[in-house]
Amino acid sequence: MTKISALGLDVGKKRLGVAGCDGTGLIATGLTTIERTSFNQDLEQLRKLVEERQVQVLVVGLPYSMNGALGTQAQQVQKFAQGMSNALQLPVEYMDERLTSHEAQEQLKAKKRSLSRQNKARIDCQAAAIILQQWLDGRRRFSVG
Repeated sequence: MTKISALGLDVGKKRLGVAGCDGTGLIATGLTTIERTSFNQDLEQLRKLVEERQVQVLVVGLPYSMNGALGTQAQQVQKFAQGMSNALQLPVEYMDERLTSHEAQEQLKAKKRSLSRQNKARIDCQAAAIILQQWLDGRRRFSVG
């Protein structure tokens, strides 16, 4: 089985949820949430994770609108992701992230985790894990079938 190291990113205006996967590409786990300050500072924090985890690909959640169109927010995410891709010299793959934040909230509620205002970072991190897990599952289905 080919080893894979990917980072899942839930890109927001204030925070960047980050998830990683095990080497087999089976399980995505939330790693951290980066409080966004500037592109360069965001880049340096991601660069550390990329080097530590020997990342091969960035998987970025793309916020399509409910009708499937790419709106302003999606274009901003693409611009950010492309900048990160160029700076880190890694390919980017996009996943539809519609409703992942809602799903993340529900998963955390089910685990009896507090969802106070300060815990929005936890939701972003969990949303990144969902985005990455969907990518991993799709990749596995594609390679099997």
